[in-house]
Amino acid sequence: MTQTAPGTPPRADDGQRRFASLDPRTGEVVAHHPVHGAAEVRAAVAAGRAAAAFWAGLGFDGRRRRLDAWRRLLVRRLPEFQALISAETGKSADDARTELALVVDHLRWAARQAPRVLGRRRVRSGLLMYNHAASLEYRPLGVVGVIGPWNYPAFTPMGSIAYALAAGNTVVFKPSEHTPGVGVFLAGTFAEVVPEHPVLQAVTGFGETGAALCAAGVDKLAFTGSTATGRAVMAACAATLTPVLLECGGKDALIVAEDADVAAAARGAVWGGLFNAGQTCAGVERVYAADAVYDEFVRLVADKARALRPGGDPDADFGPITTPEQVEVIRSHVADALERGGRAVVGGAESVRPPYVGPVVLVDVPEDAAAATEETFGPVLVVTRVADADEAVRRANALPYGLGAAVFSRDRGEELAARLRCGMVSVNSVLAYASVPGLPFGGVGDSGFGRVHGEDGLREFTYAHAVARKRFKALLDPMTYERGSRTIKRVLRLVRVLHGR
Repeated sequence: MTQTAPGTPPRADDGQRRFASLDPRTGEVVAHHPVHGAAEVRAAVAAGRAAAAFWAGLGFDGRRRRLDAWRRLLVRRLPEFQALISAETGKSADDARTELALVVDHLRWAARQAPRVLGRRRVRSGLLMYNHAASLEYRPLGVVGVIGPWNYPAFTPMGSIAYALAAGNTVVFKPSEHTPGVGVFLAGTFAEVVPEHPVLQAVTGFGETGAALCAAGVDKLAFTGSTATGRAVMAACAATLTPVLLECGGKDALIVAEDADVAAAARGAVWGGLFNAGQTCAGVERVYAADAVYDEFVRLVADKARALRPGGDPDADFGPITTPEQVEVIRSHVADALERGGRAVVGGAESVRPPYVGPVVLVDVPEDAAAATEETFGPVLVVTRVADADEAVRRANALPYGLGAAVFSRDRGEELAARLRCGMVSVNSVLAYASVPGLPFGGVGDSGFGRVHGEDGLREFTYAHAVARKRFKALLDPMTYERGSRTIKRVLRLVRVLHGR
């Protein structure tokens, strides 16, 4: 995910190395940011650890008040925040506004649900421990490190940041080198409502800064990015037994069953595959359409995709590819598919015009082509004809990725969704699960492990703390060397009566 930039970043008057974030639409400098080294990252983690007692000590209600104040501040400054996201990613104003709407909604949910999900509750003590009172609560880990991506520079990392903060942790956030201003904005606005201690900090830089965060002694590291970089993050964290949450790549499939509403499926495929210029980890990249509806589906998709236009102007349907490296990945995938017999029913090699890529819809692509097996991360849809929905499920499950999926079917949606090996499924829609704060988000296989969002996302940044308290002396106490053989016999007789049927 994070890569070292070519050349030597400029130095400020104080000797601090700095680098520029660039507007991918124009190449203009948005701002300069420091390249934080290992010592500075360790200092940030140490400051976060010192602040952890204050933040955890506020309790759920105190943290909720601060998080609610942060949410209101973000809402007041939405135009400024949206403009910053658009400048650093190139995405359209509406796409940036949609991202920020999700940020606000998830922040509110995490702050309000944390007491119910994580607070102390009674647990039944069971047969042998009937004389004990049992309780369970979830306690914050301490300092959480977050390494975020550039494609959704606010929403994606906030899936870790908001939930970790609501659970009582402090956070050190390393944003992508392509979107450092977003991380600085989040930390700066948070400091306005929590000025006492550095509860949320941003450290900026390249891959070395992210590696330093992995080694800086955080209590958990949450990473979003490519599968290859996720493996490197996990290996680095293993040296200190630092647990990790990995949200990695995807090659998400959309299934169009024989009984699908074909028009709705086409709308879903085009939106799920092309919005944000296809730069969505859980976006639609593969479509398996049943033979009975394939021709109609391809026609509708082609008509809708052909009408879309990338650009940097306000009327464009989607923006540029944020990084030059990704443009080359897209170019190679399209070229490989066409060279191996695939056909472009919309666009083609000529659609790649850096920094923009126009819509590309490919058919007849070989099953082992890069465009069908590897994450393209661009506005490219690969549509494959299959005999029926059952074959579509088999094909969808064939890759090592397992992030999200979508199914369009009037009668079999739930059944087909249950058979898909992935973390989330939308039925008769696309990406709906990501917009539901109470649903966990995450994958299996090469798409990573761990969850953000929902109750699972809150518990992800805690540890379970269990207590069993003796209330009175038991008539039968097998948990002592003074128990005698008669006690054990009576306990076993009771077990047979209650549990042996």
